[in-house]
Amino acid sequence: MKICCRWSFCTVIAAMLPFMALATSAQEKVASLEEIKNQADLDQAITELDRQLFDAYNRCDLKKFDSMLADDNEFYHDQGGVTLGHEKLTESVKNNICTADTQRVLVPGTLKIYYMKGYGAIEMGVHRFMHPKTASTNGTGEASFVHLWQCKDGNWKITRALSYDHHSAQAKTISK
Repeated sequence: MKICCRWSFCTVIAAMLPFMALATSAQEKVASLEEIKNQADLDQAITELDRQLFDAYNRCDLKKFDSMLADDNEFYHDQGGVTLGHEKLTESVKNNICTADTQRVLVPGTLKIYYMKGYGAIEMGVHRFMHPKTASTNGTGEASFVHLWQCKDGNWKITRALSYDHHSAQAKTISK
């Protein structure tokens, strides 16, 4: 009986190993600042970090989201004001985003990434916020953003973030 139980436990663990590796490899596959040799490497790293950050945001994976913020994170929002510290920002996401009615989508072609020597990178772009449950009343919002990423001890974290020029996605459409 003991052998059977041990075998079953080992079988379960062995079956889970590929999934556990996937969960930990996501952050590992992002190159550290020291490993980045050119703009293409930097673009790949920051694009992947953006994907991970907002995948966590969209799924309300607060543990993952919080892990990508520096302890002294500062978030500046043109309509919501300033939020200081990773705990307060994560709490704000929990209270305002985790309703399953806000999904962030990066606007294709808007992402710009700049190297910051000895620190990390500046990420800039435009994103849209969809509201699947209340689209008829909330519409689609759009805003510009800037993220300052720091790579420290091989780990990337956002130290400063700005989200500004919030408007209806339709409001900025120019008709000819």
